[in-house]
Amino acid sequence: MPTKSAPVQGARPEGAHGEADASRKVRELFTQIAPRYDLLNHLLSLQLDRLWRKRVARHLRPILTRPDAIVLDLCCGTGDLTFSLAREGKARLLGADFAHPMLVRAKEKGALFAASSSEQSPRTLPFLEADALRLPFADSSFDLVATAFGFRNLANYEAGLREMHRILKPGGTLAILEFTEPPDDFVGKVFRWYYRNVLPRIGGLISGDSAAYTYLPKSVARFFRPPELASLMSAVGYDSVDFKVWTFGTVALHTAVRPSH
Repeated sequence: MPTKSAPVQGARPEGAHGEADASRKVRELFTQIAPRYDLLNHLLSLQLDRLWRKRVARHLRPILTRPDAIVLDLCCGTGDLTFSLAREGKARLLGADFAHPMLVRAKEKGALFAASSSEQSPRTLPFLEADALRLPFADSSFDLVATAFGFRNLANYEAGLREMHRILKPGGTLAILEFTEPPDDFVGKVFRWYYRNVLPRIGGLISGDSAAYTYLPKSVARFFRPPELASLMSAVGYDSVDFKVWTFGTVALHTAVRPSH
């Protein structure tokens, strides 16, 4: 949990020295677990990750139903949020991530998504390899930038928010879905016990990479609480900053708007 004496500036996997090294280690972690990433997401969340993404898509439906809207799923991983967003409307969608093996899987799933489409013209969803802190997009490119469980892994949170702000159109929306430490009640204690004891063992056993699933609960524990992230979003220059906490305080959807002026 961030404090004034030890502010949280970005993800710091075990042994990382500085932002560049942290970014490299995070990329390596997700490269290693890519083959089992979807299976473990669904298994370890008890399928709740599917529900959370659908709720995000429903919340953003007013934008997604606009055929002229351009939407980026940032830190898209294997594309699950991209597909959830696509099912809610006709907006033009793009997924971006910096872990190449994740994108390989996303493109495979994208081909299946297009083939299963009931439309006369199959809907192809492009996926691009890109670093969230140095995005290859022009200023004011997107009506919506959304990310699910990826923001927490950025090596510099403020820089990430500023880069998203840059590529959003004036009046565009940012949506960040992230894990958060739940309250210190009975449910919260059960959640922390599961995250710190059960999840690393199952994740390591199935993925073959215990380091990645040891990193996950540690990264959640040191990440912002929702009001703290909301405060940073406001400080960076976003308007209409808000958040909703779901599932006993274990996940939060943060939304904000780039000012129109």
